[in-house]
Amino acid sequence: MRASVVGMDVMRALTRECGFFTRAEARAAGYDDRDIARKVRQGEWTRFRRGFYALTAEWTALTPVGQHKVRSRAVLRSLGDSVALSHVSGVICHGIDVWGIPLDRVHVTRLDGGAGRVEGDVVHHEGVVVDDDLLEVDGQLVLRPERCVLEAGSRATNEVALCLLDGGLRIGAFDQDRLEACFSVLQAWPFMRHLWIPVRMADGRSGSIGESRGRWGFKGIGIPCPELQHEVRDADGTLIGISDWWWERFGLLGEFDGRVKYGRLLQPGQDPGDAVFQEKVREDAMREARGARMIRFVWSDYDDPALMRQRFDRLIRRAG
Repeated sequence: MRASVVGMDVMRALTRECGFFTRAEARAAGYDDRDIARKVRQGEWTRFRRGFYALTAEWTALTPVGQHKVRSRAVLRSLGDSVALSHVSGVICHGIDVWGIPLDRVHVTRLDGGAGRVEGDVVHHEGVVVDDDLLEVDGQLVLRPERCVLEAGSRATNEVALCLLDGGLRIGAFDQDRLEACFSVLQAWPFMRHLWIPVRMADGRSGSIGESRGRWGFKGIGIPCPELQHEVRDADGTLIGISDWWWERFGLLGEFDGRVKYGRLLQPGQDPGDAVFQEKVREDAMREARGARMIRFVWSDYDDPALMRQRFDRLIRRAG
């Protein structure tokens, strides 16, 4: 019993450090192969790739992005310095928001001239890598963030790509000049050419994936490009609020509403209903100060672009 307690303490220490432990580490802590199989069978441990385990309670509490981070660390433990995280795995390593890309496989770029291939839960990519392309983030070898978002976006839709590019600019992982310089180098690579549109549109003022999707949606249905993060002030110059979008020509403010937004607005001990009410008060004050109307979009609206356009047209007709 004492050995088992000590062993579990070791496993918890290992998962606190990197999110996983290996079969070899479990055996070194006193577990034999039958113990390991029993732990997995009883649901205490999760084997998420061959030879790598996580404590199930911790693993299931992770988001898909969190699980991908752990997988990425495990893959680098297996493959060593012969690869660097890239594509969507590099995007996640750099802390950039991800949407619309499968996370079931870890993406790496070969540094040793190895062939590109899919091998289990790892996608191996070929590509020219120079020293300036490589960074170390939290002890992990990874390609530069501007290259990661471009390579991840190259295999995705333009909408997904714009979300990635906006996300990198938003957190300051790179600036517009670095993004454009990287694209000028990569644009002749396979799958890259379509990204010239998202690269031109990319804007770090887009405050969330929902706002980036909105901007792409507006383009597709012919709604003019709005001013982003528009400050609304009262007659004394006091800031009332910041609107996600502003169409000055039409006197129309716009906002994306997501659940995360209202969670972010919550103060300690505050009821969600109070946060929604305060947001309504803010909206009323902004509209009054601007003499403007307000349009709000939620995630599900993006599934019906025609309805989005109808709502927009209806509001600007009312505004005269």
